[in-house]
Amino acid sequence: MKRIVAIVMAVVGAGTVTLWSARAADEAKDVTVKGEVLDMACYLDHGASGEKHAECAQTCISSGLPVGLKGTDGKTYLLIGEHKTLNSELAPYAGKTISVKGKLVSRDGINMIENATIVK
Repeated sequence: MKRIVAIVMAVVGAGTVTLWSARAADEAKDVTVKGEVLDMACYLDHGASGEKHAECAQTCISSGLPVGLKGTDGKTYLLIGEHKTLNSELAPYAGKTISVKGKLVSRDGINMIENATIVK
């Protein structure tokens, strides 16, 4: 009996994870966002942004700290590529305004653009 209950629970759990994953994928939408490239560590820690912080942001992004975008829409986005960081591509744009496109996902108030690419 315990074995049957364990099997049923495993199947229900797997189905729940599958439904959750499918729903999260359905909620992702294609977007293009314009904004300033940020190093998320300094921005979240002490609000650092803009041209005065560009050199520091470039150093932080180049060293592997999370990279983001302070959108002209008033939101801040974490940026990632297709299962990889975008640090080397985005570091030269630190403190500058660019546009990126990708899939927008949000959870618990955190916005992320995944599969992000720079719009040229």
